[in-house]
Amino acid sequence: MYLGTDNVVITGRSMDWAEDIYSNAWVFPRGMERDGATGANTIKWSSKYGSLIVSGYDAGTADGMNEHGLVANVLYLAESDYGTPQSGKPTISIMAWGQYVLDNYTTVSEVVDALRAEPFVVIAPTLPNGKGAQLHLAVSDPSGDSAIFEYLGGKLVIHHDRKYQVMTNSPSFDQQLAIETYWTGVNPLAFLPGSISAADRFVRASFLINAIPKQADPHTIKAVPGGTYENQAVAAVLGVMRSVSTPLGITHPDKPNLASTLWRTAYDQKNKVFYFDSATSPNAFWVPLSSLDFTKGAPVKKLTMAGGKVYAGDASSKFVTATAFTFASGH
Repeated sequence: MYLGTDNVVITGRSMDWAEDIYSNAWVFPRGMERDGATGANTIKWSSKYGSLIVSGYDAGTADGMNEHGLVANVLYLAESDYGTPQSGKPTISIMAWGQYVLDNYTTVSEVVDALRAEPFVVIAPTLPNGKGAQLHLAVSDPSGDSAIFEYLGGKLVIHHDRKYQVMTNSPSFDQQLAIETYWTGVNPLAFLPGSISAADRFVRASFLINAIPKQADPHTIKAVPGGTYENQAVAAVLGVMRSVSTPLGITHPDKPNLASTLWRTAYDQKNKVFYFDSATSPNAFWVPLSSLDFTKGAPVKKLTMAGGKVYAGDASSKFVTATAFTFASGH
């Protein structure tokens, strides 16, 4: 999460996985009737807010921003333990967890207050590749507020502070913070750890996100026709994400989070613009949320990205009406 001058807040994310997860972009309007895909005791809701999301396997929401600029990013966490269902308490598939947040809240504080009450028990299904859906969640909003949600030992742990600008995969976030504390005593200009481990990528991202400029460079902006501070900041954030990405073809047979970077996203939360940068495409593209129809009753729309589809520039006109995917069952 980048915090710049002039209320510029941009959240970037990389998706690292050992195989193609057939991601597509989806537009979900307000008023969609949802459930947690966990059977008779599943939680049910109607979406209060529209959102633009990126799917994983078209079976769950991996990433997204709602119309108020709230961003949810779901990442793999091997240490996750969601406990056992409690009698009478609603349940939700973890594949719907991020979407539940985007559908119901506008700020990080709202999310923290609501999820701290633990309105449901998370059920983690097996992913199509046979791996468990062991995930943690980061949320950020246009004010620069941030929170991390993890289930460890069957308990929900929440870290809430705008200073939490970086999250990666393992270890758990409290240990990531300990790693960050250690590296504050090391000169990062002399040495940064360079492996593809999550801990090393955390260190590099933590340094770089605060090393890039926090205000506009007028010379850079003038050199680009139509350039703005926000465009420059998005480019810088994507540069950070690329610098901590893993080249295609590098994977670990037993650790799915130590894998090639498939794609990167960046969300301009001030202007509510979504950017997508595929590791297999020659172009990045963007979608202003102002170009999308989130009104209740509007159609669900899909931008097919799986299968080598290539887009450039503003891709908002390329979305087509589609039937919403079904969240993977948490039975």
